[in-house]
Amino acid sequence: MCSLFQSREPEPLPALDPVPGEFPKIEGAEIAATTHGKRIAGDFYDSMRVSPERILFGLLDVAGRRENNQPILSAATRIFRTLGAELFLRSDINESEAMVTLCIHLNRGLMEAAAGVHSCPAFIGCYHEKFGTLCYTNAGHTPGLLRDSTGIIELTSTGLPLGLFSHATCDAPTVGLEKGAVLLLVSRGVVEGKSKDDTAEDLEFGLDRVKERLRAEASPNAQALCQSILHNLGEFSRESLISDDMTALVFVRTA
Repeated sequence: MCSLFQSREPEPLPALDPVPGEFPKIEGAEIAATTHGKRIAGDFYDSMRVSPERILFGLLDVAGRRENNQPILSAATRIFRTLGAELFLRSDINESEAMVTLCIHLNRGLMEAAAGVHSCPAFIGCYHEKFGTLCYTNAGHTPGLLRDSTGIIELTSTGLPLGLFSHATCDAPTVGLEKGAVLLLVSRGVVEGKSKDDTAEDLEFGLDRVKERLRAEASPNAQALCQSILHNLGEFSRESLISDDMTALVFVRTA
Protein backbone atom coordinates (compact mmCIF):
# COMPACT_ATOMS: atom_id res chain seq x y z
CA MET A 1 0.00 0.00 0.00
CA CYS A 2 1.33 3.43 -0.86
CA SER A 3 2.23 5.69 2.05
CA LEU A 4 0.16 8.79 2.64
CA PHE A 5 3.44 10.66 2.75
CA GLN A 6 4.37 9.82 -0.82
CA SER A 7 5.55 13.04 -2.49
CA ARG A 8 2.83 14.43 -4.69
CA GLU A 9 0.82 17.58 -5.23
CA PRO A 10 -2.91 17.85 -5.92
CA GLU A 11 -3.89 18.50 -9.53
CA PRO A 12 -4.43 22.20 -10.29
CA LEU A 13 -8.09 23.11 -10.11
CA PRO A 14 -10.07 26.28 -10.71
CA ALA A 15 -10.15 28.72 -7.81
CA LEU A 16 -13.01 28.23 -5.38
CA ASP A 17 -14.87 30.94 -3.56
CA PRO A 18 -14.05 30.56 0.15
CA VAL A 19 -17.69 30.51 1.25
CA PRO A 20 -18.90 27.22 2.78
CA GLY A 21 -21.89 25.40 1.44
CA GLU A 22 -24.55 23.79 3.60
CA PHE A 23 -23.05 21.70 6.38
CA PRO A 24 -23.59 17.93 6.05
CA LYS A 25 -26.14 15.96 8.02
CA ILE A 26 -24.38 13.79 10.62
CA GLU A 27 -25.83 10.74 12.34
CA GLY A 28 -25.95 11.46 16.06
CA ALA A 29 -24.23 14.84 15.78
CA GLU A 30 -24.52 18.30 14.26
CA ILE A 31 -22.25 21.15 13.29
CA ALA A 32 -22.77 24.86 12.69
CA ALA A 33 -20.75 28.05 12.35
CA THR A 34 -21.50 31.77 12.46
CA THR A 35 -19.52 34.96 11.92
CA HIS A 36 -20.40 38.09 13.90
CA GLY A 37 -21.02 41.02 11.57
CA LYS A 38 -19.40 41.51 8.19
CA ARG A 39 -16.47 39.33 7.17
CA ILE A 40 -13.50 41.66 6.85
CA ALA A 41 -10.48 39.43 7.44
CA GLY A 42 -9.41 35.85 6.78
CA ASP A 43 -11.63 33.50 8.76
CA PHE A 44 -12.52 30.45 6.67
CA TYR A 45 -14.65 27.56 7.90
CA ASP A 46 -15.98 24.54 6.09
CA SER A 47 -17.30 21.03 6.68
CA MET A 48 -18.02 18.12 4.37
CA ARG A 49 -18.61 14.40 4.37
CA VAL A 50 -15.44 12.72 3.15
CA SER A 51 -16.52 9.07 3.51
CA PRO A 52 -19.63 7.11 4.49
CA GLU A 53 -18.65 7.49 8.16
CA ARG A 54 -16.32 10.51 8.39
CA ILE A 55 -16.95 14.26 8.56
CA LEU A 56 -14.10 16.71 8.00
CA PHE A 57 -14.34 20.26 9.32
CA GLY A 58 -12.03 23.15 10.00
CA LEU A 59 -11.64 26.77 11.06
CA LEU A 60 -8.72 28.66 9.53
CA ASP A 61 -7.65 32.21 10.33
CA VAL A 62 -5.68 33.53 7.35
CA ALA A 63 -3.74 36.67 8.26
CA GLY A 64 -4.61 39.93 6.51
CA ARG A 65 -7.66 41.69 5.13
CA ARG A 66 -10.12 39.83 2.95
CA GLU A 67 -9.59 42.06 -0.08
CA ASN A 68 -5.88 41.26 -0.01
CA ASN A 69 -5.80 37.56 0.91
CA GLN A 70 -8.42 36.25 -1.53
CA PRO A 71 -5.93 34.08 -3.52
CA ILE A 72 -4.71 32.51 -0.27
CA LEU A 73 -8.26 31.83 0.94
CA SER A 74 -9.03 30.29 -2.44
CA ALA A 75 -5.98 28.00 -2.21
CA ALA A 76 -6.95 26.93 1.31
CA THR A 77 -10.49 26.17 0.15
CA ARG A 78 -9.34 24.11 -2.82
CA ILE A 79 -6.82 22.02 -0.89
CA PHE A 80 -9.12 21.46 2.08
CA ARG A 81 -12.00 20.27 -0.08
CA THR A 82 -10.21 18.28 -2.77
CA LEU A 83 -7.27 16.72 -0.92
CA GLY A 84 -9.27 16.31 2.28
CA ALA A 85 -11.91 14.29 0.45
CA GLU A 86 -9.21 12.12 -1.14
CA LEU A 87 -7.17 11.44 2.00
CA PHE A 88 -10.06 10.44 4.27
CA LEU A 89 -12.05 8.38 1.77
CA ARG A 90 -10.77 4.86 2.50
CA SER A 91 -12.15 2.98 5.50
CA ASP A 92 -8.73 1.53 6.42
CA ILE A 93 -6.72 4.74 6.63
CA ASN A 94 -4.69 5.95 9.59
CA GLU A 95 -6.61 9.14 10.39
CA SER A 96 -3.68 10.75 12.17
CA GLU A 97 -1.41 10.26 9.15
CA ALA A 98 -4.10 11.58 6.82
CA MET A 99 -4.54 14.68 8.99
CA VAL A 100 -0.81 15.38 9.10
CA THR A 101 -0.60 14.97 5.32
CA LEU A 102 -3.48 17.39 4.78
CA CYS A 103 -1.76 19.96 7.00
CA ILE A 104 1.53 19.57 5.15
CA HIS A 105 -0.17 20.29 1.81
CA LEU A 106 -2.21 23.14 3.24
CA ASN A 107 0.94 24.66 4.68
CA ARG A 108 2.85 24.47 1.40
CA GLY A 109 -0.15 25.53 -0.67
CA LEU A 110 -0.67 28.64 1.44
CA MET A 111 2.99 29.63 1.15
CA GLU A 112 2.90 29.07 -2.60
CA ALA A 113 -0.24 31.17 -3.00
CA ALA A 114 1.27 33.92 -0.86
CA ALA A 115 4.66 33.66 -2.61
CA GLY A 116 6.26 33.60 0.83
CA VAL A 117 5.41 33.52 4.51
CA HIS A 118 1.78 34.09 5.46
CA SER A 119 0.50 33.02 8.88
CA CYS A 120 -2.63 30.88 9.09
CA PRO A 121 -3.58 29.37 12.46
CA ALA A 122 -5.93 26.44 11.87
CA PHE A 123 -7.99 23.87 13.74
CA ILE A 124 -9.02 20.86 11.64
CA GLY A 125 -11.00 17.86 12.85
CA CYS A 126 -12.27 14.59 11.44
CA TYR A 127 -15.24 13.01 13.23
CA HIS A 128 -15.93 9.27 12.92
CA GLU A 129 -19.67 8.62 13.16
CA LYS A 130 -19.35 4.94 14.06
CA PHE A 131 -16.80 5.32 16.86
CA GLY A 132 -17.67 8.81 18.09
CA THR A 133 -14.02 9.87 17.91
CA LEU A 134 -12.40 13.10 16.78
CA CYS A 135 -8.96 13.18 15.19
CA TYR A 136 -7.74 16.77 15.16
CA THR A 137 -4.82 19.08 14.72
CA ASN A 138 -4.41 22.56 16.15
CA ALA A 139 -1.87 24.51 14.14
CA GLY A 140 -1.29 27.50 16.39
CA HIS A 141 -5.02 28.22 16.65
CA THR A 142 -7.03 29.43 19.62
CA PRO A 143 -7.56 26.32 21.79
CA GLY A 144 -10.60 24.24 21.00
CA LEU A 145 -12.90 23.94 24.01
CA LEU A 146 -14.33 20.47 24.64
CA ARG A 147 -17.19 20.34 27.13
CA ASP A 148 -18.41 17.00 28.47
CA SER A 149 -19.56 15.51 31.78
CA THR A 150 -16.12 16.10 33.33
CA GLY A 151 -16.04 19.82 32.57
CA ILE A 152 -14.22 21.85 29.90
CA ILE A 153 -10.78 20.98 28.59
CA GLU A 154 -8.62 22.89 26.14
CA LEU A 155 -7.41 21.25 22.92
CA THR A 156 -4.24 23.30 22.63
CA SER A 157 -1.72 23.68 19.81
CA THR A 158 -0.21 20.55 18.32
CA GLY A 159 1.99 22.46 15.88
CA LEU A 160 2.95 25.86 14.50
CA PRO A 161 0.54 28.02 12.46
CA LEU A 162 0.38 27.06 8.80
CA GLY A 163 2.15 29.22 6.23
CA LEU A 164 5.31 29.99 8.21
CA PHE A 165 7.81 27.20 7.50
CA SER A 166 7.78 25.00 4.42
CA HIS A 167 8.82 21.84 6.29
CA ALA A 168 6.75 22.33 9.45
CA THR A 169 4.84 19.32 10.74
CA CYS A 170 2.13 18.86 13.35
CA ASP A 171 0.68 16.17 15.58
CA ALA A 172 -2.87 14.80 15.20
CA PRO A 173 -4.21 13.19 18.39
CA THR A 174 -7.61 11.53 18.77
CA VAL A 175 -10.18 12.10 21.52
CA GLY A 176 -13.46 10.36 22.23
CA LEU A 177 -16.68 12.39 22.33
CA GLU A 178 -19.34 11.17 24.74
CA LYS A 179 -23.05 11.79 24.13
CA GLY A 180 -23.77 15.45 24.80
CA ALA A 181 -20.15 16.54 24.28
CA VAL A 182 -19.66 19.95 22.69
CA LEU A 183 -16.60 21.18 20.81
CA LEU A 184 -16.39 24.96 20.45
CA LEU A 185 -13.92 26.70 18.16
CA VAL A 186 -13.58 30.47 18.09
CA SER A 187 -11.33 32.63 15.97
CA ARG A 188 -8.76 35.01 17.38
CA GLY A 189 -11.13 37.92 16.72
CA VAL A 190 -13.52 36.55 19.35
CA VAL A 191 -10.87 36.23 22.05
CA GLU A 192 -9.43 39.67 21.23
CA GLY A 193 -12.81 41.46 21.07
CA LYS A 194 -12.53 44.80 22.89
CA SER A 195 -14.82 45.94 25.69
CA LYS A 196 -17.28 48.78 25.01
CA ASP A 197 -16.72 49.96 28.57
CA ASP A 198 -14.67 53.15 28.28
CA THR A 199 -13.40 52.68 31.84
CA ALA A 200 -11.89 49.27 31.02
CA GLU A 201 -9.02 50.23 28.76
CA ASP A 202 -7.92 47.47 26.34
CA LEU A 203 -10.00 44.85 28.16
CA GLU A 204 -10.40 41.85 25.85
CA PHE A 205 -13.22 39.32 25.79
CA GLY A 206 -10.68 36.56 26.40
CA LEU A 207 -10.86 32.78 26.40
CA ASP A 208 -12.12 32.65 30.00
CA ARG A 209 -15.30 34.53 29.04
CA VAL A 210 -15.80 32.11 26.14
CA LYS A 211 -15.52 29.24 28.64
CA GLU A 212 -18.00 30.90 30.99
CA ARG A 213 -20.55 31.28 28.22
CA LEU A 214 -20.03 27.68 27.07
CA ARG A 215 -20.39 26.44 30.64
CA ALA A 216 -23.62 28.41 31.16
CA GLU A 217 -25.29 27.60 27.82
CA ALA A 218 -27.42 24.47 28.16
CA SER A 219 -28.79 24.29 24.61
CA PRO A 220 -27.82 21.10 22.71
CA ASN A 221 -28.28 22.90 19.37
CA ALA A 222 -25.04 23.75 17.53
CA GLN A 223 -26.41 26.87 15.82
CA ALA A 224 -27.93 28.18 19.05
CA LEU A 225 -24.60 27.71 20.81
CA CYS A 226 -22.78 29.68 18.09
CA GLN A 227 -25.29 32.50 18.33
CA SER A 228 -25.13 32.55 22.13
CA ILE A 229 -21.33 32.92 22.13
CA LEU A 230 -21.37 35.69 19.54
CA HIS A 231 -24.34 37.48 21.11
CA ASN A 232 -22.46 37.56 24.41
CA LEU A 233 -19.42 38.89 22.57
CA GLY A 234 -21.53 41.53 20.82
CA GLU A 235 -22.85 42.81 24.15
CA PHE A 236 -19.28 43.02 25.44
CA SER A 237 -17.48 44.51 22.46
CA ARG A 238 -17.37 47.97 20.97
CA GLU A 239 -18.52 47.74 17.35
CA SER A 240 -16.25 50.59 16.25
CA LEU A 241 -13.20 48.65 17.46
CA ILE A 242 -13.88 45.48 15.49
CA SER A 243 -10.81 44.93 13.32
CA ASP A 244 -10.94 41.18 12.74
CA ASP A 245 -13.44 38.45 11.89
CA MET A 246 -15.29 37.00 14.85
CA THR A 247 -16.30 33.41 14.16
CA ALA A 248 -17.65 30.54 16.25
CA LEU A 249 -17.89 26.92 15.11
CA VAL A 250 -19.68 24.30 17.24
CA PHE A 251 -19.76 20.52 16.94
CA VAL A 252 -22.22 18.65 19.17
CA ARG A 253 -22.53 14.89 19.64
CA THR A 254 -26.26 14.50 20.20
CA ALA A 255 -26.53 10.69 20.40
